[in-house]
Amino acid sequence: MVSRRNFLLANTAVLAAGGLGVSLSTPAAATTAATRPLLPNFGRPTRLDYADVSALHGNDQLLLTTLQGVVNRRGPRLYFNYNKENFDVPWLDSTGARVTRHDNALDLVARYGREARGAILHDPDVPDSVNVATTLAGLEGAVAATAEQAAEHGFKTITDLRGKFDPDDILGTYRWQLDNLFPRCTHALLSGLPPTRTVSVDNVQWREVARETERIRDTSNREVRTFDLSQELSGEDGVYLRFQDSFGDDGWGASVGAVTVKADGKEIASFTPGTDAETPYLFDGLNSAIGGDSNRFSDGGGYFVYRFTAPEGTQQLTVDVDLWNQFLVTATTTAPTRVEPFPYFRDYTVAMRAMVFWLPPSGQTGELLDEILGKVEPTTPYAGWFSNDVAGEWGGVDRASQHAVEVIPADYYMNATVHAGVRAEVSDRVPPRPKATLRNRVYVTLTVGEGDNIQYCQRRMRQIWDDDKRGEVPTNWTVSPLLAEIGPAILAYFQRTATPNDLLIAGPSGAGYTYPGSWPKEALDAYTELSGRFMRRTGMDLVYAYNHRNEEDDGWVAFDERIVRSYKKNTDLRGIIQSWETGDLQINPAGLPVIGNFMPQGRAQEYHDTLVKHIEGWDGSQPLFIAGAVNAWNWSPSDIAELGTLLDDPFEIVRGDVFFKLLGDHLGR
Repeated sequence: MVSRRNFLLANTAVLAAGGLGVSLSTPAAATTAATRPLLPNFGRPTRLDYADVSALHGNDQLLLTTLQGVVNRRGPRLYFNYNKENFDVPWLDSTGARVTRHDNALDLVARYGREARGAILHDPDVPDSVNVATTLAGLEGAVAATAEQAAEHGFKTITDLRGKFDPDDILGTYRWQLDNLFPRCTHALLSGLPPTRTVSVDNVQWREVARETERIRDTSNREVRTFDLSQELSGEDGVYLRFQDSFGDDGWGASVGAVTVKADGKEIASFTPGTDAETPYLFDGLNSAIGGDSNRFSDGGGYFVYRFTAPEGTQQLTVDVDLWNQFLVTATTTAPTRVEPFPYFRDYTVAMRAMVFWLPPSGQTGELLDEILGKVEPTTPYAGWFSNDVAGEWGGVDRASQHAVEVIPADYYMNATVHAGVRAEVSDRVPPRPKATLRNRVYVTLTVGEGDNIQYCQRRMRQIWDDDKRGEVPTNWTVSPLLAEIGPAILAYFQRTATPNDLLIAGPSGAGYTYPGSWPKEALDAYTELSGRFMRRTGMDLVYAYNHRNEEDDGWVAFDERIVRSYKKNTDLRGIIQSWETGDLQINPAGLPVIGNFMPQGRAQEYHDTLVKHIEGWDGSQPLFIAGAVNAWNWSPSDIAELGTLLDDPFEIVRGDVFFKLLGDHLGR
């Protein structure tokens, strides 16, 4: 097996001969484990052809993104804006390149198409063939395309995947790829990307069927509700029933435990979510997950949709739904979404010649995922994400951790082949800590999560960071120190524009998202050494960390002395905030304080009220320390500023470095 280190060293030698095109910051002969890049770049962008692809179909975006990977492997020259929200536009100026703008993105196929050797044809009937086609595109220097696209743009066919795979045999598809393609792929990077995405259809008219108007975060409103969908019987394409979160700001959206459908009183469908019986009716479940009560739920801006077809001549169609939490139920007669190839991050995987797959981390697919993870060296990054929402996250990250592989949430990270090569001044200076004197107060430090997620740093974090209210209240912002390699200008922007009240800290759990307690004992030091290297490089001395969950009660497992000792030996950490949610963890193993976060729900007033209730037993005879979590998807600095005005005596909000200094002083007593 080719190790990541040997691979990177070998490819510096073939760079001039038109090989991988990976750029190393130091000559091959001078590289060491401490200087070798974890996430290589492909040179500095000096001239970029830019186009907006947001209005294009996923097939066209897939073709362009894989072309981008082939072209940018030899030096970054293509840059695209993928979304109507223009997430990619603010970063364009930071590239330092001379930019030529093009009105029609597909014109760039004619300009750059000759740099691709041809096309890999994916099978529209086998979604996972999109991933195999992406892997082959990297290996062959080709684009991934449909047969029609290849003919239209004049690409010769290198490999035709149509009819090669069984659409119902995901295991067979990815087993073939592992056996036949992985030996040729880089072993320096693994990538998990969904083969398809769901795109909303414009101008769909929804009728509101039911809505929960109270904030219900338990099963107190659980009951079987009957919805009459007879109004929708006029549609020719069936009836679509959508379940959403009626509030969308605190993570307690619609939860469905069972569904029964009746046409004129006769049962025509009945199922429990997550079973085979549900499958024929689940039109769109990509934004939902299965819970522990065999329920399907979706929180925040997510949703899930069922489609029911009534027998011809039906006069009344009713649906009985076991339903609870904060639900919004709507119905329509128009297909609300369509399925397209998922294009994002594929420029980097193609340029790296990485293997791309999408394996749910459970059952037989989980076993194949284990096999793949077991074929790479410790600290090899897995870039992308996992299926099945939160359950997939926990299962996937845990499996990766067991194989000493860190996860980089990157499935929506765009133009990585450009951003990785931008020259930017990333500071290694630890911000000076404000002076503070320990008193008998309630010290609160507020931490905005999600920073391990490099696509969040590129997209959502930039949006909320630019809020005018930022800086009014001391706030910790989690960010990935790995951006020093795969997005230096992004990290440098946050460093450069931070106010004295903003503190950048490492997102879970250092150099990539992982559960340290699940790592093989002999490999844990490799991860904390990697984290120490990147945190020193980026001036970070605090980390927000996760660990695996307890199988007995599904609660988080506290860091033990072995884990903390490894962090202490290999990093310059002054403290660790561990994901805990209930705020009742405060330990000091190996002399490095670890405090569990506290996660109140709702907006500022409810957050304040929860904190007040949380300290009801405090008598004021000694200081109290609370690490408050801030939901990055639902809150902004304006919300934090509002909370700051509400938290008066005995509360005091401080930056994380001050918080741990005072906590250390308290523990030293």
